[in-house]
Amino acid sequence: MENADLPEPGASGGAGAGGRRRVRRHDPERRTRILDAALDVLVTDGAAGITHRKVAAQADVPLGSVTYHFASLAELLEQAFAWYVKQRTSQFEDLFARVETRKDLVEVLVELVQGGPSRRRSGVLGFELHLAALRDPALRELTQKWTKDSRAILARFTTPEIAGRLDALLEGLIMHALLATEPEPREATRAAIVQALGPVRG
Repeated sequence: MENADLPEPGASGGAGAGGRRRVRRHDPERRTRILDAALDVLVTDGAAGITHRKVAAQADVPLGSVTYHFASLAELLEQAFAWYVKQRTSQFEDLFARVETRKDLVEVLVELVQGGPSRRRSGVLGFELHLAALRDPALRELTQKWTKDSRAILARFTTPEIAGRLDALLEGLIMHALLATEPEPREATRAAIVQALGPVRG
């Protein structure tokens, strides 16, 4: 039975003071809000710092609501990371919707690396996931599927072998961009991507 079909603690229509029944608050998006809040906490505190209480505060919901939907921190982390990957995969797909030429592809990939603050949250979450996956086999399955899906998108514009090489390069470039005290010149990023793509075919 889905959790959404059950009343949450303190939200059901039991008898309140004076015998009046409390009205259950209809909040069908609460579970998603909790997952989004968990991702926010992961960005600021990392997987090592996440707690049910921090997530409840970030989501502005009772602590019991978080533990109702996610009984353990392991479950909360796994579902939050899965939610992140689902969103990121969709966003990654959208990035290439208008790519028609090699030049278009290069510019999309350069912006993926050089996106600045708008890309930082996604980059931090990606590396938090990979770090957590080193110790959690279930998360490794998630990262492997994510990698496979990402490379399949890149392979539409090149070969599977080049897509794999390009994917690995992008991860490294994004990590360096997150850690750098001075931004990498866009031309340097573009040159690395062009080299990974190899010579123009045909």
